[in-house]
Amino acid sequence: MNQVGLVGRTTKDLVLRQLSDKKAQTSFVVAVNRNFRNNQGGIDADFVLCVAWGKLAERIVRYCGKGSLIGINGRLHSRTYINKANQKVYTTEVVVEDVRFYSLKSRGNDATHQLVTSDNVPEHFTLPDKEAELPILQI
Repeated sequence: MNQVGLVGRTTKDLVLRQLSDKKAQTSFVVAVNRNFRNNQGGIDADFVLCVAWGKLAERIVRYCGKGSLIGINGRLHSRTYINKANQKVYTTEVVVEDVRFYSLKSRGNDATHQLVTSDNVPEHFTLPDKEAELPILQI
């Protein structure tokens, strides 16, 4: 079984790419808080590379800005490529198959992000009644 479920925040505004075969693609990083505190009492996060394709990629880019809280379901995909320094690079990413928008921030560079309401989100995306907070396990 190859299944991944994540809830976290996007680390920057997403960019949609149109590939040569006319397929839309976006790659982004989701910061996922760990469920425990570190030795200094702070909360660490893992930064997970994600990729989405087609109409799903277009919708994610349209509605997600930096700091949006999203839930992702997908699968792990490992691949290799040759970088500019002619070195083989191994990477693992989550291929997004489903997304849930919990707390959306408008795209753009202005510092006053506005929460996107259920009035302007398509029906097939899920928004909870209140802005979701990630639970933190107290140790």
